[in-house]
Amino acid sequence: MSDMNLWIALGAGFASFISPCCLPLYPSYLSYITGISVSELKDADKTKGKRLLMMSHTLFFVLGFSTVYYTLGYGTNVFSEFFSEYNALIRQLSAILIILMGLFLMGIFKPGLLMKERRMNLVPKRAGYLSSFVFGIGFSAGWTPCTGPVLTAILGLAASEPGTWFGLTTAYSLGFAIPFFVLAFFLGTARWILKYSAKVMKIGGGVMILMGILLFTDQMTQITIWLNMITPEWLKF
Repeated sequence: MSDMNLWIALGAGFASFISPCCLPLYPSYLSYITGISVSELKDADKTKGKRLLMMSHTLFFVLGFSTVYYTLGYGTNVFSEFFSEYNALIRQLSAILIILMGLFLMGIFKPGLLMKERRMNLVPKRAGYLSSFVFGIGFSAGWTPCTGPVLTAILGLAASEPGTWFGLTTAYSLGFAIPFFVLAFFLGTARWILKYSAKVMKIGGGVMILMGILLFTDQMTQITIWLNMITPEWLKF
């Protein structure tokens, strides 16, 4: 697995985080998992205890959605290894799927089925670390028009290269989790990102289309070898 693929997965996680489907909802998510009202959360930077509470509950929320991502990644890897004799076909099908998801994010391809949001409604009845963990599972175990295509592309990339699922899933989860922790710590200061989120998603869609074309033509390896040669050591994983 190349460093470029890891950086792509990390960026994909960040793009999912700032997507228009998710970013505006995070204050409500934090309110659900901590039991603190949204208005109190906005003033939480004045109270150290509330900030620590948000960070600790965010950790369990992150563990919850990461559990689903790792499960999906592992399942994808098992599938690709079981059908290893069809690696070339799996690579091409994964490439087509990535291209379609890229077109979807750019707004060129809009099937009605994918435009609907589907999530498990696991809203905790009371705040607690276990409920935060379960809520994280419910958050990720579903489909949204913004995050679903991005995660699908990462799983497709993992399917095309058996054995890479753990690194790609970890990078994607970190790309999502790190800004979530930052938002929990500085709630309210990240709202300016929202006005750029739609553009970021379109750029991400363009990158996915390019990645899909390279993967379909089996040029991904050549590109990654060249990028590894020009990448400074401190940027490599």
